[in-house]
Amino acid sequence: MRIDFITLFPEMCEAVMSESVIGRARKSGALEVVCHQLRDYAFDKHKRVDDTTYGGGMGMLMKAEPIALCFEDICRQNGSRPHFVYMSPQGKTLTQQRIKELSCLESMCILCGHYEGVDRRVLDKYVDEEISIGDYVLTGGEMPALVLADAVARLVPGVLSNNECFTEESHYNGLLEYPQYTKPIDWRGEQVPEVLYSGNHANVDKWRYEQSLITTAQKRPEMLRGYNLSELDKMILRNAGFDVE
Repeated sequence: MRIDFITLFPEMCEAVMSESVIGRARKSGALEVVCHQLRDYAFDKHKRVDDTTYGGGMGMLMKAEPIALCFEDICRQNGSRPHFVYMSPQGKTLTQQRIKELSCLESMCILCGHYEGVDRRVLDKYVDEEISIGDYVLTGGEMPALVLADAVARLVPGVLSNNECFTEESHYNGLLEYPQYTKPIDWRGEQVPEVLYSGNHANVDKWRYEQSLITTAQKRPEMLRGYNLSELDKMILRNAGFDVE
């Protein structure tokens, strides 16, 4: 998979995407990341990519033409048109389901906004979707773009060592992850559940699934409304003290 960033701070994106798991995936060839300096597509000697807004108001707005030229150049480099995402607090909130869908793409381009946003015309003409990482506003789009890129990239084949690295995590299957423990068995009087070191893998799997249900009911009960609970699931939750219809 190839991920392109359109940004005013390519060094920031490059630094994050060169470390840890993502950095190793880039070196192995499982993932390609290219960071583009938007100012390289500006016309004037000052390399300005923003201007005042029509109708007045506070702040500046990112201009349409540099973004269009940069994206068109990325399309030429790719040999095809990547899926184009704009990180925006007006976008749909990012979910694990959408991340799974995006990870199946061959290429994705992410636009990092700044100032008061982006000229609406370039968004309407080029952008495929707007995505938000939450109902709040940051100083720029780089951090949300990096969140999206990291979440998508780790599901790309070859980035993580094994699919189980993400298939048992919170949100992947609609539930939160079960509690986990490491050595020692006794830590300050707190014990690791005996089932986890019993050696009975079937019982371990059963315990983990039950704990995922209970953890979800405790921390994110709204998630269970979209989960297809079996009669056994409901019994597990009732036995744990939760009201289930």
